[in-house]
Amino acid sequence: MLETRGLSMHFGGVVAVDRVDFSLRENELRCLIGPNGAGKSTFFKCLTAQLRPTAGDVVIRDFNVTGSESHQVARMGVGIKTQVPNVFDGLDVEENIWLSASQSTSVKRARVITTEVIDRLELGDVRKTQLGSLAHGQRQLVELGMVLAGEPWLVILDEPTAGMTQDEVVRTAEIIQEINRSATMIVVEHDMQFIRMIARKVTVFHQGRILIEGAMDEVSSDERVREVYLGQRKSA
Repeated sequence: MLETRGLSMHFGGVVAVDRVDFSLRENELRCLIGPNGAGKSTFFKCLTAQLRPTAGDVVIRDFNVTGSESHQVARMGVGIKTQVPNVFDGLDVEENIWLSASQSTSVKRARVITTEVIDRLELGDVRKTQLGSLAHGQRQLVELGMVLAGEPWLVILDEPTAGMTQDEVVRTAEIIQEINRSATMIVVEHDMQFIRMIARKVTVFHQGRILIEGAMDEVSSDERVREVYLGQRKSA
């Protein structure tokens, strides 16, 4: 469904992503983790065409999207949520979600989708509230709703729980597991507690490369991961 081949991203003399080969299967839920500066967010931006890679290719459903614009990738049925909520503060929750839905369907269908998304994310109590007055965690949920309103087959999320309360984190984990029943997903996160709630297969980045891939238990017990990500060493 998605593949990178020798993907690299350089910023001057700094190598942020270094010849990464990555693949994702249909209906998979993959979590990307790693310490600050590991390259995972830069990799995310290359996948979603926010950055044009220095070398290598990004292939989505056998179509090479290297060099494409973000909106072109989105039109392929890819839902993208960035770290910073991309919402319209002067509009209410319902209007934000409706605008997202209406980009790819009829006005009538957009209304149906909007209602379904609001119910799905339990946003009914704030549906007429302006985005600018919502707490950060609620804004994150609204942006997730805007992603879902496009009915994507592939959803790529960058730190979806940033700024959320613990209750919101738990609810988001439930939502992501539900989304994964019908969509392939990539979640970039640093919150290990949240990753444990949702992870099936984890890819660990370190110094711009993939350090290890595997099940959460396998990854968290790996000595290399403990050293570079958790900052721990096993006692001799």
